[in-house]
Amino acid sequence: MALSLLALSIFLFLTLDLEGGSPYPAYAATSEGVEITYGSVIKLMHEKTKFRLHSHDVPYGSGSGQQSVTGFPNVDDSNSYWIVRPTQDSSAKQGDVIQSGTLIRLQHMKTRRWLHSHLHASPISGNLEVSCFGGDGDSDTGDYWRLEIEGNGKTWKQDQRVRLRHVDTSGYLHSHDKKYSRIAGGQQEVCGVRDKRPDNIWLAAEGVYLPVNSGK
Repeated sequence: MALSLLALSIFLFLTLDLEGGSPYPAYAATSEGVEITYGSVIKLMHEKTKFRLHSHDVPYGSGSGQQSVTGFPNVDDSNSYWIVRPTQDSSAKQGDVIQSGTLIRLQHMKTRRWLHSHLHASPISGNLEVSCFGGDGDSDTGDYWRLEIEGNGKTWKQDQRVRLRHVDTSGYLHSHDKKYSRIAGGQQEVCGVRDKRPDNIWLAAEGVYLPVNSGK
């Protein structure tokens, strides 16, 4: 795990950038309470099942036919990394902290597609389908999620309990112990639901976090 995070950190230092920004040195978060900033690459852990938000270049066999999103049980899988990005109309810069209530986007690191949702039915439970769609220059409001921090926290930190609410559908990013029978590795369904439930809670876990932009 330490080696994989070091390799990812080097990759980020060489390649990651926001529009109009400059790369910042990146570091692997090793303790709780690290602030999550734009440009950081994180894994989102589902609180109840401990599965990580995951995607790979395999389409759904129903619904939209877009790239599938699942919950994955293995901690060290590289297809579970997501880059935290601002929305297209935001003035946020790489390294800025993220306040509760902010709209964000999550870009799948390997395929460059955006965490997305719409009114298609999810394959197992029939809730709102969550997919990956678009690319670096192809994004819309279907990729926008509102960060809702649980408790009294005002800025997003590692291991902080959060919900992500989809702007277009009002569905919360959701998972549960319903697993796909034809997908290897015991992967579980990720979907959207419109009401707050214990299964809507996620935490930023492993990742490479960019230092807070000091504004200098």
